[in-house]
Amino acid sequence: MNGVIDMISNEPAVATIAVKDLQAAMDFYEKKIGLKKIPSPQEGVALFESGPTRMIVYKSEFAGTNKATAVTWAVDDVDGTVRELKSTGISFERYDFPNVKLEGDVHVFGKHRAAWFKDPDGNILALSTKG
Repeated sequence: MNGVIDMISNEPAVATIAVKDLQAAMDFYEKKIGLKKIPSPQEGVALFESGPTRMIVYKSEFAGTNKATAVTWAVDDVDGTVRELKSTGISFERYDFPNVKLEGDVHVFGKHRAAWFKDPDGNILALSTKG
């Protein structure tokens, strides 16, 4: 590829999450999830670092209307991460997928493990086995 396509394809994608209450969202992402808040150049927008990437959280009337996963974190230990997040008060979702078994709050697809939870606005977030 060349030109503009190369400029896009060589850059990291950034998750963008709409929220109704920016302060509640900032508390959730920083204090419950443990993301590092970084300075934002724009009022009404919060920026967080997640590994080598960034996540944008902004106020919108459309917050929580997405019925699909908005952000997924690939982690080494899904079960351990679930336990740690539950200790901060986070509840996990349970879905009925075909050929998937539940082990507590973790969905098991063969060797793949995943868990889903929501932020205060109902945005769906996920943890997934790396790879």
